[in-house]
Amino acid sequence: MTPLISRSGAGRMGLVTLICGALAAGGLAAAGVATLEPGAASASSHREAPLISGTPQYDNTDVYAFVSPDKPDTTTIVANWIPFEEPAGGPNFYTFADDAQYDIHIDSNGDAQGELLFRYTFRTHRKNGNTFLYNTGPVTSLDDPDLNITQTYDIDLIRLKNQHVMSRTKLADDVPVAPSNVGKASMPDYAKLRHQAVHRTAGGAQTFAGQADDPFFLDLRVFDLLYGGNLSEVGNDTLKGYNVNTIALQVPNDLIRESAQQPVVGIWSTTQRRNAQGYYTQVSRLGNPLVNEVVNPQKDKDKFNASAPWNDAQFLKNVTGPELPRLIEAIYKIKAPAEPRNDLVDVFLKGVKGLNQPPHVRPAEELRLNTSIKPSMHPKRLGVLDGDNAGFPNGRRLTDDVIDASLQVVEGELVGSKNDLGDAVDANDKKFEKSFPYVAEPTSGSRGPLAKGTTGGADVRSQIGDALKPAGSSSGGSGDTVLIAGSAASGAAGILLVGTALAWWRRRMQRPY
Repeated sequence: MTPLISRSGAGRMGLVTLICGALAAGGLAAAGVATLEPGAASASSHREAPLISGTPQYDNTDVYAFVSPDKPDTTTIVANWIPFEEPAGGPNFYTFADDAQYDIHIDSNGDAQGELLFRYTFRTHRKNGNTFLYNTGPVTSLDDPDLNITQTYDIDLIRLKNQHVMSRTKLADDVPVAPSNVGKASMPDYAKLRHQAVHRTAGGAQTFAGQADDPFFLDLRVFDLLYGGNLSEVGNDTLKGYNVNTIALQVPNDLIRESAQQPVVGIWSTTQRRNAQGYYTQVSRLGNPLVNEVVNPQKDKDKFNASAPWNDAQFLKNVTGPELPRLIEAIYKIKAPAEPRNDLVDVFLKGVKGLNQPPHVRPAEELRLNTSIKPSMHPKRLGVLDGDNAGFPNGRRLTDDVIDASLQVVEGELVGSKNDLGDAVDANDKKFEKSFPYVAEPTSGSRGPLAKGTTGGADVRSQIGDALKPAGSSSGGSGDTVLIAGSAASGAAGILLVGTALAWWRRRMQRPY
């Protein structure tokens, strides 16, 4: 069994540590972070609600928000969709939905309503409909003619007051999306494609949309009746090797905060889907991680995804009386902290007083960030719990271990039950980038070893030859084309012969078909 790691770095093998740590990976932490008051702005994590689990293109997985480490006068927001993308999952690889509005909401004054909304809308383009291929040769740029399926997007900045639109500004138009990382033969220099997909807008903002490695790290076996009741398989990063679709936005702090004197902002993301009548309906929301996944019971999950932060009071009992600590107590006999859990309300629904709690705050499920706190030179994975005020729950950095931090709070860290609990998954499997968009490149579809007897570096395009040319087009006398045509003719003759024999047999048997 893998030992859980304490915040001081020492291994902890005690039963309580192992149990709570293991549970932290998938659930307890969730309860902690999830304890944000219910609302209509943030979903939870991966496959967290019945309806949205069946439509992954619209499913928010995680939201991150942090003061940019290399540009501290800006804030970077990362929002992810489409959980568990298998890198080799073609031929229809992973695209944003054309009938959706992917929204990033900013609450600048703590009233649980958005004052700014960054809306991303996407369009899919196809060059060649006569092939099943996502790309018809090696792709060396985002405008490469061999990239058969492409996407572009627009960004609208919508200013709101009491949920009424005050103005609408086009920030970006027809920006290219970074494609799915099909593999080394298809995309020999994926880093170049990633770089080309970073777009600068007027006013000092940057944007990126495309595939990325899933930055969330945790052990999700909690759902197997809380780690099987025996803590087996603890310490496995369930999301290792999977990708997500990422929207990243870097904006000046002064654009999103109310003022230098009131620098705290609340952030969440939502997805709205167009129905058959042409109207948009919110189907997913997400601010803090794991809220809807393990805090809300089945009866509230779809309602939460369709709700808004200013209505989060309807879910308050799920926070003040979370189910997960009671389950742990029942299975592992670890006493749950006394209810009602007002400590969770104060931290996760309002923000930490003196750190990231805005004045006159209205409790709501939002990821709250104090934009005046400078980035840490040496970030600590437990963030505020370990004295690093630039980390979770003051926003969420890619490196923050939200499972361990949330677990410790949910199990009573702030009400006298000191603990060093964790799930033994302390970092992402891939290193993050040092500049925007910061997320790691997606895992390639060609991640396995070469087959026995083969070598790398084959010229895939020359091997494909003229196979993709329309029928009747000139081949320039290529022997490969003659061979392809000859094979096709032989195949057709064989099919004709088999078809004739089958017809004769059917007539003989006198069976109607």
